[in-house]
Amino acid sequence: MHRTAAIISQGDEIVIGQTLDTNSRWIASRLLDVGIVPVEHVSLPDDRPAIAAAFTRLAARVDLILCSGGLGPTADDLTRFALADALNDTLLEDGDALAQITAWFAARGRPMNELNTIQAQRPSRATMLANAFGTAPGIHARLGKCDVFCLPGPPRELQPMFDRFVAPLLRPDQTRTVRVRVLHTIGLGESEIALRLHRSPGGDLMARDRIPLIGTTASNSVVSCRIRYEGPLTPAEAEALIARDEATIRSLVGEAIFGSDDDSLASVIVRTLRERSQSLTTIESCTGGLLASQITDFPGASDVFRTGWVTYANETKLREVGVPASLFHEAGRRNAPGAVSSEVALAMAQGGLREAGADFALAITGVAGPSGGTPEKPVGTVFAALASRSHPPDVRRFEFTGDRSAIREWSARAALAMLWLTLSDRREVRLLRQLS
Repeated sequence: MHRTAAIISQGDEIVIGQTLDTNSRWIASRLLDVGIVPVEHVSLPDDRPAIAAAFTRLAARVDLILCSGGLGPTADDLTRFALADALNDTLLEDGDALAQITAWFAARGRPMNELNTIQAQRPSRATMLANAFGTAPGIHARLGKCDVFCLPGPPRELQPMFDRFVAPLLRPDQTRTVRVRVLHTIGLGESEIALRLHRSPGGDLMARDRIPLIGTTASNSVVSCRIRYEGPLTPAEAEALIARDEATIRSLVGEAIFGSDDDSLASVIVRTLRERSQSLTTIESCTGGLLASQITDFPGASDVFRTGWVTYANETKLREVGVPASLFHEAGRRNAPGAVSSEVALAMAQGGLREAGADFALAITGVAGPSGGTPEKPVGTVFAALASRSHPPDVRRFEFTGDRSAIREWSARAALAMLWLTLSDRREVRLLRQLS
C-alpha cells in the first residue's frame, strides 16, 4: 500500500541551479491526485554513494520513491548503479531493453553509440519500463517494502512513462482521502491575506492543528491559498469540507482571486478572451518576448493572440509601432521622457493596438539590469501600459528587485495582472511593487 512518497531529483545541474526541477512538482501533483502524500523532496548531485544512501534512507521511511534523472549513457548517469548498490545487487543487460534502444536509433536512421548499451542495464531483481520517446528505459524495483521507480529526466519522456507504467501500479490507501484546492490571488500581499484568514469570523483559518489545513504561498506577485484535507473521510465528505473553506476564503479575499488549482494569470486571460471573442497583442522591450511566450504557452492562445513585437531598440519602436521620435533622448530632445517612461509605454501599446487591430494591447519598457539604471530610474524601474478599444488606457510604474531574470518575470506578470484587472472590472486595484 502506498500512503507516503519521496521524490528524488538527480543531477549536478539540478543541485547547482543550472536546470529548473519541474519534475518534482508534476510528480507530487499526480500522487496527491490519487491520495498518496509526498513527504520529502530530495535533490542530489551525480554522486553514486549519496544516491544509494538516499534510496536506503528513504525506503525505510516511505512506501514509494520516484527518482528522475541519471539514466543516460554517460559517466555522470549513476542512478542504475546507485540503485544496485542500495539493493546489494548486480547489474545485467536486459535484452528487451537493448532491442528497444537499438530499434529507436534504427527508426531514425542513426548509428547507435556503444555507450547507449549501458542504458539497457538494470539490477537483476528489477524490471525495465519501456521508453517510447527516448533511449532511457525506466527501472522498477522493490527495496524492502518500498517501491522504487527510476524515470528519465526529460519531462516529455518521464510523464508518459509515469502514466503508462507507474500510475497503474500505485496502491493508495483506500481508507484515507487526500484533497487539495488552491486559490490564486493578485493585488494583495501575503501578510494582508494571512491577516484576513487569521481574523476570520469563524476562527483562525491558518491554525496549524486545523482540519483542513490552510496555508499561503507567495510567488512573485501571486499569492496562493492552499486548502488540504488528509484523513479518513470519504472523497465526497472531504470535498464538502474543501468547498466550505473555499467559500469562506472567497468571502474574505474574493476580490483578489483570479483562478484555482492549475490556473495561471495567462491561462485565465486566454480563456476569458476566448469566451468573449476578444484579441490581444503585445509590445515588449525589456522582457524580450517573455510576455508573449507566457500567453502562447496555453492551448487556445491562437484564437486570441494576434501578434507580438519585441521592440528592443528605439528605432524599432519608431518603425514597428509608430512611437513618436520626440519621446526619445536624442539631439535637441534633452527634456524628452526617454525610452523607459510612461509616455513611451503608452505609445507602444497604442501603436500595437492600431497595427494589430486587436481589442487589447500590453506594452512593457524598463531597466532589467544589471546596468543601465539612473538615480531617477534605477534598475528595476518598469512601465507597463494597457491600451484597449473599450476602456481608457492604463499605465503603471513599478520598481522591482532581484536579478535580470526576476525583474523580467515580475514585469510580465504585472502586465498580465493589469489586463486581468481590466477584464474583471477592477482597474482601481493597486498591484504589488507599483509606484504610480
